[in-house]
Amino acid sequence: MRLSKLMSERGICSRREADELIEHGWVLVDGQRASGLGVRVSPEVRITLLPEARRRQERRVTVLLHKPVGYVSGQPEPGYQPAAALIRAGAQYAAAADARRFRPAMLKGLAPAGRLDIDSSGLLVLTQDGRIARQLIGEDSPVEKEYLVRVEGQLAENGLALLNHGLELDGRALRPARVEWINHSQLRFVLNEGRKRQIRRMCELVGLKVTGLKRVRIGRVRLGALPPGQWRFLGEDESFA
Repeated sequence: MRLSKLMSERGICSRREADELIEHGWVLVDGQRASGLGVRVSPEVRITLLPEARRRQERRVTVLLHKPVGYVSGQPEPGYQPAAALIRAGAQYAAAADARRFRPAMLKGLAPAGRLDIDSSGLLVLTQDGRIARQLIGEDSPVEKEYLVRVEGQLAENGLALLNHGLELDGRALRPARVEWINHSQLRFVLNEGRKRQIRRMCELVGLKVTGLKRVRIGRVRLGALPPGQWRFLGEDESFA
């Protein structure tokens, strides 16, 4: 297989970043410098990054944003701003115990690792690090996401059980979830997959309408006291898994 694909599958970096590291000559395969882009290798080879590559990865930033309603998490849409527009000096969370400050260069290659609907709020991760993006994106991601969901309507008789396990979307069964009532109008959802508008569609199937949705946790990282519209760096002692 291609070396860049193997590096991605092993969680070393994204395929795009792998191509950049290979092009710089910073990747060793079984102790030998990789010969160039498109090189094919055995799945059993030993891959080593040179110190230059590791230093480059360490400089890549990951930020946590409290996305407000009305911002799109990915590509801009007519009349709406992307959430990345909030990553600026004046919106950095002052109470975060982190000496790093905003630099315009950190915006290069900074992209959302996952999505959060335009009418939802809460924790959104943006990163330059392909390893983190791969960890969080995709239906095979093992990282849990926790949401607080305000609803109205009449829940079907077996609706809570179905929300936990038994529903399907687009002809495909959903993975088991953890769903429980917090109070008479609010549910807690814990999912480890992310279909498009999944929670809203799940609720519709059991007679409920979502009136508010906030993501409060991704893996081990919580939204905490981060105010809406502000961001902070992922701490050096924090990890999602």
